[in-house]
Amino acid sequence: QVQLEESGGGLVQAGGSLRLSCAASGDTISTKAMGWFRQVPGKERDLVAVINRDGSSTYYTSSVKGRFTISRDNGKNSVYLQMNSLKPDDTAVYYCAARSNIFIAYTASAYNYWGQGTQVTVSP
Repeated sequence: QVQLEESGGGLVQAGGSLRLSCAASGDTISTKAMGWFRQVPGKERDLVAVINRDGSSTYYTSSVKGRFTISRDNGKNSVYLQMNSLKPDDTAVYYCAARSNIFIAYTASAYNYWGQGTQVTVSP
């Protein structure tokens, strides 16, 4: 059983940057694909970026491509999301997720473990 804890959210002006961190405990993430998802009230939880177990493969939703970077440090049992050139449309609760599989998946239902989320608010 792996526990995930996000940090690094906050309020930032449009054009600014934030770096989200996800610290895992209880089990290693080195055998797990990891992802970041986001959700706004009344909408489904949407994929932002995912990464395979060794970081050799990543995928980004089109709206963040070129602005966000997902990375992982298996030695620190952590995953990160560097967010640059933030836009008001990026405002959401961001969740870290892990799945008990080495391969990337693109839907929230494929992920077994979730953090509590961290709020990111981008002002105009």
